[in-house]
Amino acid sequence: MNKVYFRHNAEDNQLQINFRYKNSNLNVDRDFNFCRNANENVIVCLDRIKNNIEKEFTKKSKKKKQKKSEAAVGNNQDKDIIVPEILVQLLQNDEPVKNDETFASILNLSEGNGLVLRILNDYFQIQYNKPWVLTVTLPSVILAGYYLYPNKLEMQYATKEDSIGIWYKGIMPKSKNIMNIVWEKVGEGLFYCTKNEDIGHLIRFELKPSNGKEFGPTSEVISKTEVQAGPGFCPFENRHLFTQSRLKDDRFRVVSYNLLADYYADSDYSRKELFPYCPPYALNIEYRKQLFIKEITGYNADIICLQELDSKVFELDLVPILQQKMYEGILQKKGSTAEGICIFYQTVRFDLIRSMSINIGENIANLNIFSNLHSKIAANKPLMERVTDRATTLQVVILRSRDTGHFLIVANTHLYFHPDADHIRLLQIGFSMIYVKNVYEELLKEYKLSLEQLSIIFCGDFNSVPECGIYKLMTEKHVGEDFIDWSSKKEEAVKNVSLEQPFDFGSACGCPTYTNYTHLFSGCLDYIFYQKNNLEVEQVIPLPTDEEIKAHIAIPSVVFPSDHIALVADLKFKSTI
Repeated sequence: MNKVYFRHNAEDNQLQINFRYKNSNLNVDRDFNFCRNANENVIVCLDRIKNNIEKEFTKKSKKKKQKKSEAAVGNNQDKDIIVPEILVQLLQNDEPVKNDETFASILNLSEGNGLVLRILNDYFQIQYNKPWVLTVTLPSVILAGYYLYPNKLEMQYATKEDSIGIWYKGIMPKSKNIMNIVWEKVGEGLFYCTKNEDIGHLIRFELKPSNGKEFGPTSEVISKTEVQAGPGFCPFENRHLFTQSRLKDDRFRVVSYNLLADYYADSDYSRKELFPYCPPYALNIEYRKQLFIKEITGYNADIICLQELDSKVFELDLVPILQQKMYEGILQKKGSTAEGICIFYQTVRFDLIRSMSINIGENIANLNIFSNLHSKIAANKPLMERVTDRATTLQVVILRSRDTGHFLIVANTHLYFHPDADHIRLLQIGFSMIYVKNVYEELLKEYKLSLEQLSIIFCGDFNSVPECGIYKLMTEKHVGEDFIDWSSKKEEAVKNVSLEQPFDFGSACGCPTYTNYTHLFSGCLDYIFYQKNNLEVEQVIPLPTDEEIKAHIAIPSVVFPSDHIALVADLKFKSTI
């Protein structure tokens, strides 16, 4: 028997009705989709179905009549189109449902209780809230040698892990008739890594949704563009030679990476002023995200701290890919912008104990732990306005190693950028370290930990070179009140303020000549700070060479997806528990 799909959303009481109706006598063959209110009388919906089928019949008949007329010029003997009577009924146990019944009153009968939709002599078995694909689309840019997956996938009553995906490739024939493409199966699952031999082919993706118990109707999508050649060998592939194996036991790998949010890259100013050397197609997020996803996954890291991550890229790209590789991710947006910071962690290596985040500016005057530092700057109105107006966010995640039992505080941030804002950034890291210190002390008490059992790593884009106060505070524990950063803007100068933090931090990757390289600026802005008394660095993944960075003038480029370079370091817990 044919099938008609009923999907009922109890929240808004909407009823979606979907079926395909084929009738050669009526010259009708199409999908019909209706959205009705479940409280309306059945007869109202049945009349709508009847009217739509009649309209389809009339439309097809007019086209057929027009073709005949064109073939016989001057022949005006065709009669007006007569629309046949089309019977549409909702049956239960072979008896018509009363016209004044509502769908809401009978929906609970629609599963296995004899409910059938009749259209003329065709009968459709009602399928109620079956697994369903709402939306599935493929990327507009498909590169050979990179991950391919639906860039948008929405389902109802189904789970991704239970659904079945099949990938095909095919070449568009000279006729340009997509129906004549000969498809070749190339992969299964929700992801497919394209190959060089796929270049020039269109891609078709079929998805059979499932909830683990039953399947819904298969949905398919065909790419609008052919697979194109990738950029060739990328410098990050040299770095992957050092990260081919995952770490285990008391060792773990950390990545910190500013991805260059599309929020900032997709503008005329970025294309013409900031990155004029980068071809527009290589600045497109559809291109860049394929590169940085391949780069990130190839590091086989245990903890990934990202900055300038577009929320859509997090949701639609990174989460689907990384969940398949046993990561969980936590995104924190930066104020009302479409980008933020994120921490991913390997679930087979770490358990999540807690996650938290704060907007630093919003909390300066609100958190009691900030009161001492706040009181020292509160009287400087221009300074307070500037530091509190920033959307800078601090993210903190507490993890426990499954291998060793050690607790790990992972902090991640992206500090404010402006040439005259050294004092703002220094205050931001000061407040951040007060917050991290408070978290540290609370964990020691709550879990009765020794100092060796709890460690800190602090990753991020600090927008600060090693000569500035942030590096001094993190590695020397103290910045005096006479430090030059406090006077980076005269009318906002910070006076009679010194900063201290108690932790013995080192920079895991040292101080590279640059971690950010454009034609306007280059310098070391990114760091992985680690607690030296509890952790030691086992390996620093070498950064790209000067020649690689400058091969296309600067970055981003066709082989570098960001204007920053990923920092990657292998760390080890010193103590045993």
